[in-house]
Amino acid sequence: MRLTPRTFRFPLLLALPLLAGACSQWDGRQSSLNPSVTAAAVTPDSLYAAGIDSMRQGEYQEAIGYFDGIEREHPYSTWATNARLMAAYSDYMRNRYTEAIGALDRFIQLHPAHRDIAYAYYLRSLCYYEQIVDAERDQRGTEIALNQLQEVINRFPDTPYARDARLKMDLARDHLAGREMNIGRFYQSRGLYTAAIGRFRRVVDEFQTTNHVPEALHRLTEIYLALGLTDEARKSASVLGYNYPGSSWYQDSYALLADRGIETDGPAASRPGFFARAWNSVF
Repeated sequence: MRLTPRTFRFPLLLALPLLAGACSQWDGRQSSLNPSVTAAAVTPDSLYAAGIDSMRQGEYQEAIGYFDGIEREHPYSTWATNARLMAAYSDYMRNRYTEAIGALDRFIQLHPAHRDIAYAYYLRSLCYYEQIVDAERDQRGTEIALNQLQEVINRFPDTPYARDARLKMDLARDHLAGREMNIGRFYQSRGLYTAAIGRFRRVVDEFQTTNHVPEALHRLTEIYLALGLTDEARKSASVLGYNYPGSSWYQDSYALLADRGIETDGPAASRPGFFARAWNSVF
């Protein structure tokens, strides 16, 4: 399941200047060129232009044929370096993520100072990100995607790629939190309260910016009441009420406590830093 649409296409800043130099030699040959033509008989700039033209038309397999031809027949040309990156992008657009990652790994290793190295790291992170599965399944891929996105941010903090990576990291964290919530609910439904508490606490501790935190606090309130730990239940509900006062989860928690004659912290919840103090006092 993909969480967001693809927002970055291949780097036009890389493609367009090169095409400008190739157009004078192009001479309308895109209709006669195809990947099966012996690449040695065609100039690398014309092959590159043909590959870009195929990409624009969505013919990514054909584009890879052109780019591979450049690498095979003109491996030491400047066009070959850019062809590697364009071939990786074409594989990405075909959802051939394993192939794209392999090509990008080689590109990064061979060309660490390339002007589009930031894009290469970003595209590699997208290959992992777009393989994130739904929250019902194993989330090791999500962890890898987070690491890859974080690397983009660390290496290229002031680029548009880093800004997009930050947004995708938020979505990936929300995905991980959803997984923890699914497991926690399962444990709670089976009466395995200690295990459930561990899952819900992880959501509150490690995924505080996600939209799963209000429910996690409510579930903790439910479990503490079931265990007879009224003080812990009251504090969890107070944290919930202070941070999410309009949440339906707080209303549910408040109703649970009210049924048992337990009041949530009122004035205390208005003090600065209450979330941290109350949460730490619970645990």
